[in-house]
Amino acid sequence: MNRYIVAGISFLSLAVLPTLVLWTASPSVSDAHCQVPCGIYDDAARIKNIREDATTIAKAIAHITDMASHKGKDTHNARNINQTIRWVITKEEHASHIIEVVSQYFLTQKVKPVARGADGYDAYLSTLADHHAVMSAAMKCKQNADPATVTALNKAVDVLAGHY
Repeated sequence: MNRYIVAGISFLSLAVLPTLVLWTASPSVSDAHCQVPCGIYDDAARIKNIREDATTIAKAIAHITDMASHKGKDTHNARNINQTIRWVITKEEHASHIIEVVSQYFLTQKVKPVARGADGYDAYLSTLADHHAVMSAAMKCKQNADPATVTALNKAVDVLAGHY
C-alpha cells in the first residue's frame, strides 16, 4: 500500500506540478506575429504557389469536363466515376489551399489594419477587396466546373500579386 502512495506522490510531483507551474508562470497574451512565430516571409513564393494551385484547378476542370462530355461512350463506368471524383477532390483541395494562404498568410500577417479616417484607409479597403476577390474566385472554382471560374481566379491573382 505504501508503495502505491509513494508512486502516486512521485507521479504528481514529476508530471502534474511542473505543468501547473508552467501554466501559472506563462503569460496569457502572446505577441507572436502568426500561428507559429517562424519569421519566414516569402510573398513571391506564396503567389507562385497560388498560381500553381490555379493551374491544377484548371487541369482538374478540363478532365472533369472531358470525362462528362464523351457523348456516345460509356462515361458512367467505375473507372471514369472514380477519376472524376478524384479530380473534383483535387480541385476542392487546391481551391481551399488558395483560400487558406490568402486568409492565414496574407490577410493575417501582411495586411495591417488602418483606422477609418486615417491616412491610407482607402488603400487598405482596396487591398482587402483584392484579397477577398481571390478568395471568392477560389470558392467559385470549388462550386463549379466552368473554365471561366479559373480565368476569373487568375485575373484576381494578377491583381493581388501587384501588392507583393
